[in-house]
Amino acid sequence: MLGMIGMIGGLVLLIWLTMRGMNLLIVAPLAALFVALMNGLPLFPQLAEKGAANYLTGYMEGFSGFIMSWYLMFLAGAIFGKVMEDSGAADAVSKWIVDKLGMKQAVLAVVAACAVLTYGGVSLFVVAFSVYPMAVSLFKEADLPRRFIPAALAFGSTTFTMTSAGSPEIQNWIPIEFLGTTPLAGWEVSLIVAVFMMVFGYWWLRKMIRKAVSNGEHFIERESDHREEREELPHPLLSLIPLLVVLIVSFGFHDSLGTSALIVALSGGVIATYLLNRRYFRNFGKAVSEGTVGAVVAIANTAAVVGFGGVVKQTPAFATVVDGITNIPGSPLIGGAVAVGIIAGLTGSSSGGQAIALPLLGPHYLDMGVNAEALHRTVALSSGSLDSLPHGGYTVTTIRSIAGETHKDAYPAMGAMTVIVPILGSILAVILFSLGLGI
Repeated sequence: MLGMIGMIGGLVLLIWLTMRGMNLLIVAPLAALFVALMNGLPLFPQLAEKGAANYLTGYMEGFSGFIMSWYLMFLAGAIFGKVMEDSGAADAVSKWIVDKLGMKQAVLAVVAACAVLTYGGVSLFVVAFSVYPMAVSLFKEADLPRRFIPAALAFGSTTFTMTSAGSPEIQNWIPIEFLGTTPLAGWEVSLIVAVFMMVFGYWWLRKMIRKAVSNGEHFIERESDHREEREELPHPLLSLIPLLVVLIVSFGFHDSLGTSALIVALSGGVIATYLLNRRYFRNFGKAVSEGTVGAVVAIANTAAVVGFGGVVKQTPAFATVVDGITNIPGSPLIGGAVAVGIIAGLTGSSSGGQAIALPLLGPHYLDMGVNAEALHRTVALSSGSLDSLPHGGYTVTTIRSIAGETHKDAYPAMGAMTVIVPILGSILAVILFSLGLGI
């Protein structure tokens, strides 16, 4: 009982301190320490039996393992975003989109850009890095409150694209290993759910923004936004080419290179931006340097939360939670959705929630005769819900490191888009599958 209180208390502490604006690099290990102490884990490997769980090893394996796996991807993505900004390519594309869609469609433009890149296989973090400069320009031109930028970025990336049938994102691929399905599993239901999330989420986001504008909110410039007006911008169609390079290369090499295709694709995007727009750069070297610093800050924040999840996974309380939620009575699809969603929330990771739950859920539910495709799509959708609580790595990185906002200002809208909308989508999927659609 004490261990369970410690695990839940540690999560609450992490969320509360994060919402208050404390640095994740301090908050995450402190919250993990609280979990470890309440669960009786030794603090150091020297105090534990050989190979036994302990606080230091659990935290640092999670922290360093994430950096080892994703640093080059973060680096390439951050540099790509900066060179797009410094060359004027992001401004050129944003102005062109505004001219074509009108100022009122600024939000739609940001969401659409994120959706295209995400469904093309570009990592969520990279999409946020890449599209943010364009989003700032669009929101500035349309005079919309910038605190809604993280919500627009996340909505286009983590809802109707990330977990949909055919998506090359890892959240759609993990179930294949355990359920023997394909990336197109349950595509009929997935299509309906995706359309629902897209339409409902966009309507809700626009409603929140309109309310804020009617209350007198508008775009507030920052010192970092004050750039000299460019006498000339690159051609918008040429500026779109680097984005297409990232999309095409990441999609084309995904099967052969896996996640490494993202590094190749983003590096190709940087090269394409330089070759096509080199005469428009203000300071290419400075843009690369700033991108590098941004990548380090972003990945460190994310890794800090992954380290917290590494400690949580070692506790007896976590094993109890996993055992309990994988044996929820009623429809196996409900049990699967709840199990993956809760574990994703505890670890702050959608992929982590699947990787932990599916080895247990898969054989158990398949032996019960549950349709594998229905289970695949349901758990994929639910994994993209509670993973976006305030302490989630993507949430913190997007709000703090990329957009420079506070949780107090930006999270209400972002939470609505990335938690509530996917939960509703998961419920809709369970209902449709229960009615026999797509089975």
